[in-house]
Amino acid sequence: MRLPVRGVAIAAFILWSCASAANPILFVTQTPHSDDFTTCLSVFGNHRGGVGSAPRGGDLYIRYDDGTLRNLTLEAGFGTNSTNQIAVREPSVHWSGTKVLFSMVVGGTIKDNYTPVYFQIYEVTGIGQGQTVTMTRIPQPENYNNVSPLYGTDDRILFTSDRPRNGDRRLYPQLDEYETAPTVTGIWSMRSDGTDLRLLDHAPSGDFRPVIDSFGRLVFTRWDHLQRDQQADADIETIIEGGDISDGYGSITYESEESDVFHTVAPGDEVFPEARSLFGPNETAHPVWNADHQHDELRHSLNQFIPWACNEDGSDLETLNHLGRHELMGYIPPARTGLEELYNFPNLRITSFLSGVEDPNNPGYFYGIDAPEFSTHASGQIVAIAAPPAENADNISAVYITHKDTRSYSGDGQTPNANQVGLFRDVMAMSDGTLWAAHSSSPYADRPTAQDPGGNNPFPLSSRYNYRITKMVDGANGFKVPGPKLIPAGITDSVTYFDNNRYRTVTYSGPMWEVFPVEVRARQIPARRHTPIPAIETAILEEELGGQLGIDQLRDYLVRNDLALLVARDVTQRADKQQYYNLRVSWSGHQTAAPGSTPTDLAHMQFFEGRQLRGQFEGSRDGRRVLGRPMAGVDNPPADEGPSGSVRIADDGSVAAFVPARRALSWQTTRPGGTAAVRERYWLTFQPGEIRSCTNCHGVNTEDIFNNPPASNPPEALTGLLRWWKSVQNPDTSGWVLR
Repeated sequence: MRLPVRGVAIAAFILWSCASAANPILFVTQTPHSDDFTTCLSVFGNHRGGVGSAPRGGDLYIRYDDGTLRNLTLEAGFGTNSTNQIAVREPSVHWSGTKVLFSMVVGGTIKDNYTPVYFQIYEVTGIGQGQTVTMTRIPQPENYNNVSPLYGTDDRILFTSDRPRNGDRRLYPQLDEYETAPTVTGIWSMRSDGTDLRLLDHAPSGDFRPVIDSFGRLVFTRWDHLQRDQQADADIETIIEGGDISDGYGSITYESEESDVFHTVAPGDEVFPEARSLFGPNETAHPVWNADHQHDELRHSLNQFIPWACNEDGSDLETLNHLGRHELMGYIPPARTGLEELYNFPNLRITSFLSGVEDPNNPGYFYGIDAPEFSTHASGQIVAIAAPPAENADNISAVYITHKDTRSYSGDGQTPNANQVGLFRDVMAMSDGTLWAAHSSSPYADRPTAQDPGGNNPFPLSSRYNYRITKMVDGANGFKVPGPKLIPAGITDSVTYFDNNRYRTVTYSGPMWEVFPVEVRARQIPARRHTPIPAIETAILEEELGGQLGIDQLRDYLVRNDLALLVARDVTQRADKQQYYNLRVSWSGHQTAAPGSTPTDLAHMQFFEGRQLRGQFEGSRDGRRVLGRPMAGVDNPPADEGPSGSVRIADDGSVAAFVPARRALSWQTTRPGGTAAVRERYWLTFQPGEIRSCTNCHGVNTEDIFNNPPASNPPEALTGLLRWWKSVQNPDTSGWVLR
């Protein structure tokens, strides 16, 4: 529990001599801790409310422009005794500037009481000076961690949650594609009364810190890790060498999401994407475990945290402005022998873009953090990108706000150079033009600074880091450097609680971390964003369905059946050379290829659903990781002997298909024999009733590698799909005349 002396000291309003700020600032205190694997400030897996992940003792504060400081959670009666110890995170201000959403976990610190506790969303009012604060837990999914809340433009509540995609508790928690650690399942939306719950993006490895920008886009960081299971790879290697996988990860595969029946990892359990690392002894393709390995395929891995965007209803989901590895990252390996690796980019590059926030005075300009995955609590270099909606990705590059030496930590025993001025997280761009961030002066990887006394002695939390909300000022070398602190004297606290997971008393006394700052002000509500169907596809829909009424009937069919319609105009076009790029439709000869080349023939587009099928430790560990499985249970035109879950590529290179909504999907083009040609590298989610068209798959921004503009052909595949649907699949339109 908190020591009484602290409760008396902070209950009063205190006037500090502090750095100036035009408007009040909300922020959170957090008890310092050195553990940075899936804890509350980590890059990923940071959502859990247990005391091992979220050390107790933090609060929600507001600091007014005259320097007055209030502890809002303490005023509201939270965190005052052993039964309601708290951890707090991520305040988000309503458009009116008069109320706030934040996440808080309460309790979980009573000895021998193992009842799980979760981060839940609270709303706080009475935040103005002289007002009485009120905190209310809003209606929401119970018994799940709900974090990163914000108000939608229509006052719906948007947030991330570890609730399973379909609410089936046997799938809880979803495990990420890297460490098979618990992760959030994606971004959710609900009415303010907790009803009409919707999944906007099913993210197999997690979505983080969503915001709504000036243009009405929902912008967030997503972890993309679409690769085969590295823990299962290790177990497979053990099996090949004659060992016992019970000494390893004990990887298992469930028969279906709806089944509790499973088997030990076996050949054929993973079919998409290509093998990550395991080819068998001596790195040669193993005839049993890699029977689907193609002779020219190279090992595939993907690991990135970059900005994504969608409309508030989840439609039009894609990387922000179609930015991807080509525009942001420093190196991309080839997927097959004989193809090109991509490196030595001319522009400034980043390895990640965490916790993006928009500059209120520069619409579409986003600050973020480029940081290591481990050891720094998601802190590193402040970077920025200018990405208003009309800006093409080919014209966007990263901007270094702090020196590149702040991106990562110095090794123990090394003397950091003058540009390594510490590490940064939680950027706050204010309406008065100032830039702030949570800054730690330590340039090293975090480590405990206090020894574990062992035995029954209380365990002291400790850390090298000293996060303080800091104003960024111009440095001598043209980069921003830390300046005055928001609270010069800092905030100290003393906490004691019981950790049932490690069965020990935990203590801390000293300065608290200051994180998650946000400006309190009224903001103009952006217009709600909708993405119209492109004119080329609209003309086909109107022609085939008899106008807007027919299009509405098609949408109704999609919504009733939890489907979306996906269209690509020409899948033979490519914008990079990391995968096959001389491509031809096998039955028509339509191609995009270099003169004199031998194009790769394409026949089908095969779709894969992300299904939670991979577990560990013979079922003793809760949760399941997503594996790709061919799309099933969706009616599309016959695929002419194509592989399961596929549709035929039309003569002009176009593709059209009905696909499942609110479930992670990916896809690949296949050759006439069904083997993979070009693979998608991301999971995408579509919404019920969404009609989504792209010029091609795999990333043309301004022109393809042969200097062709994006495809503008009326997609024949869409015409064929609509005619088939009218005549076969929808009784309501069986009387329509085919054209």
